[in-house]
Amino acid sequence: MHKRCLFFAARLGLLAALLLPAAAPSSRGYDLPTVNLGFTSFLDGGPPAGPGLYFAQYFQFYTSDSFRDHRGDEMPLPDPRLNLLASLSQFIYQSDQKVLFGGKWGLNVMVPVVGFDLTGAGGMAEKPSGLGDIWIGPYLQWDPIMGEKGPIFMHRIEFTCVAPLGQYSSNYELNPGSGFFSFNPYWSGTWFIAPRWTTSVRAHYLWNDSNDEPNRDFIGAPFFATETQAGQAIHLNFALDYELIPKRLRLGFNGYYLKQITDTEVNGKDFKDWTGTDRQEEVLGLGPGAVLHFNQNNHLFFNAYFETAVENRTQGQRFNLRFVHHF
Repeated sequence: MHKRCLFFAARLGLLAALLLPAAAPSSRGYDLPTVNLGFTSFLDGGPPAGPGLYFAQYFQFYTSDSFRDHRGDEMPLPDPRLNLLASLSQFIYQSDQKVLFGGKWGLNVMVPVVGFDLTGAGGMAEKPSGLGDIWIGPYLQWDPIMGEKGPIFMHRIEFTCVAPLGQYSSNYELNPGSGFFSFNPYWSGTWFIAPRWTTSVRAHYLWNDSNDEPNRDFIGAPFFATETQAGQAIHLNFALDYELIPKRLRLGFNGYYLKQITDTEVNGKDFKDWTGTDRQEEVLGLGPGAVLHFNQNNHLFFNAYFETAVENRTQGQRFNLRFVHHF
């Protein structure tokens, strides 16, 4: 494992760290590290209670019985099933000090713990559950732009780094950690469309460093790999909500989209050059969501996602619960 500097990120639904075995490498991807797919949604452009210290606890459950290849077709595996439960503890400090272009500095740290159950996946093996990679992200938060009836727009930029400190072994296809460093910056914003309507977007770019302990999928022929590098990607979270009960309950629609934009490299050469088929991942998740405001300092989010348009990944359902507390 390389020694690299820490970086902030939302490295959350640890499913994307899968690497499938060498039986049919040309039709299997799953190279990207875990990223924020659906962990954040409504009112994402700013903290709910201004400056100070925040703690958030996430629980995400993901289940799938469909593994998809590079064409989006279901792979002929013997009754595959993946269940994944991720617990993520997040610590955020939002200052009240402007440092650059009017933005106020902040710091975000996220610590995941992952557990999974995998069966019928053509020889894939999972490392016992444990600590995932640590995300560290400095950010700039801008104050809301105000109108006559309240806020109009608020936004933030974060420079997320993912440090490969989680459990990883090249002997397994499924690990709590990725085994390599990633840089995953994002911009997020919330627009208050009308007195009770808001829409939010979080847009990420993902860059991955090389892994000098390749997964066993790449160790044998034709690769005999000494180094692999997952491709670059873009991914989005988006949401639209309506305030059903003022200052108490919002209901809405949420989604995520991920698209890998460069191929995985093996020994410095694109995977497609080795096999004729790429390993680029793609997925769209859509579903309902809600946020319950107990008061200004305590908030509970729930989001459900049902995946479609999948390539080189599993296709399943994702359920997210997040509690946010402001001290």
